[in-house]
Amino acid sequence: MIIDIAGEKLTLLPQRALFWPARQMLVIADIHFGKAASFRAQGIPVPRGTTTENLDALDALVDACQAMHILFLGDFLHARHAHASATMAAVAGWRERRGELALTLVRGNHDRHAGDPPSTLRIGVVDEPHRIGPFVFAHHPKADPDGYVLAGHLHPVYRLTSRGDALRLPCFLFGAGVGLLPSFGSFTGGYPVLPAMGDRLFVAADDRVLEIPVRAQR
Repeated sequence: MIIDIAGEKLTLLPQRALFWPARQMLVIADIHFGKAASFRAQGIPVPRGTTTENLDALDALVDACQAMHILFLGDFLHARHAHASATMAAVAGWRERRGELALTLVRGNHDRHAGDPPSTLRIGVVDEPHRIGPFVFAHHPKADPDGYVLAGHLHPVYRLTSRGDALRLPCFLFGAGVGLLPSFGSFTGGYPVLPAMGDRLFVAADDRVLEIPVRAQR
């Protein structure tokens, strides 16, 4: 799904990411590396393998889009326990294989608690807001006079209903000055959003992105 925002063409991907072709840049929100490890460190039994799943998904997108830059919209690491040796070894191995990529992290609220990624990962770490061209990249979805904001943080999902059935799907939501990206991480929750009139809403469903008409809320 290709849309025009701030005079630029952006591709919305069903893998819950955004691609900016003019900059060969993938934009990823809320990957939350180490979230499962953080839960296990607290004695909560959760599945293993989410880090590998996220890295495999990144590989597939980089190859499909021929991306040269990945910009993370915050919450790269979930908590201090995310620095667990197995998690960091997997991410470091991926970085070694993908040494040609430029990586930028706009710090989010979880990053401030978890700490920055190890310097060996060669990730440029910046505070929000971070401006490139007509866009302001941020973790928190707050309007900025310097450009159109692309942000994460909320893990937006939209609830589709039909004849008594309901389905929650990750979504992209674009307002007048702020666009929300869904959470990329495979082990993250979702926050239901209600679009306002004039917003554009897109859901990520299996292998496609679908625009959902926005109607007045009753």
